[in-house]
Amino acid sequence: ASRARSPGSALKPFIYGLAFDALMLHPMTRMEDRPTRFGDYAPTDFDGNFLGTVTAKDALQMSLNIPAVAVLERVGPLAFTLALQNAGAHIAFPKGGDAPALPVALGGLGISVADTAMLYAAIAEGGQARALRFVADAPDAPDRRLFGAAAAWHLRDILKDVALPDGWAMGQGLLRARTIGFKTGTSYGYRDAWAAGFSNDYTVVVWVGRA
Repeated sequence: ASRARSPGSALKPFIYGLAFDALMLHPMTRMEDRPTRFGDYAPTDFDGNFLGTVTAKDALQMSLNIPAVAVLERVGPLAFTLALQNAGAHIAFPKGGDAPALPVALGGLGISVADTAMLYAAIAEGGQARALRFVADAPDAPDRRLFGAAAAWHLRDILKDVALPDGWAMGQGLLRARTIGFKTGTSYGYRDAWAAGFSNDYTVVVWVGRA
C-alpha cells in the first residue's frame, strides 16, 4: 500500500479540481479534444480517437487525455504536484528528471495506494485531506486543504455519473444504494490498473498489476 506506482489517469480529477478551485475552469467549459502538441509532447487518447468539442465534465467522465493535459498546462505541473504534496501525498518522480512536466497528467509520477485513497477521501470531505489512520483509536491527523468545497462538489457531481466499465454482467443487477463517484486509471504498458471510488462514508482504492 505504501509503494509508489504510476497512477495512469487516476489523478486526473485533482487536476480539474484545482482548476475549478482557481476559477480557471467550469464543468460546462467547452474544450477541444483534437490532436495537439504541447511543445514536443503530443499525447493521444487511450483509444487513439478524438471527439472534437466537449465539455470539461464530459472530458473528465470519459478520461480524455488532450483536455486533461490542456488543463494541467493552465494549472502548472509544479503547482499540481505541490498541491498533492501539501495535502500530504508522497510523490515520486522519474530518476534523472527535471521539474514536473505535463506527462504527470497521464501517470508520469509515482504515488502509493494509501495516498491515492487519502486524496479521494478528500473529495468526499469537501476538499479537506487528512492522513489515513491505520489503528482505530489513533487520533485524527490535522486537515490539509486540497481545494475548496465548491471544487469538491463539482468533482462529486461529475464522477458519480462515470459510466460503469464493461465487464461481467455489464453492471446489471448491481445495487447502488449509495451515490458513488469513481475513476479508473491504467499506466503505460498496462503495468498498473486502478479503480478509486468514494461515497459519503467510504473510500476504496484498488490496485492490480505487476509489482
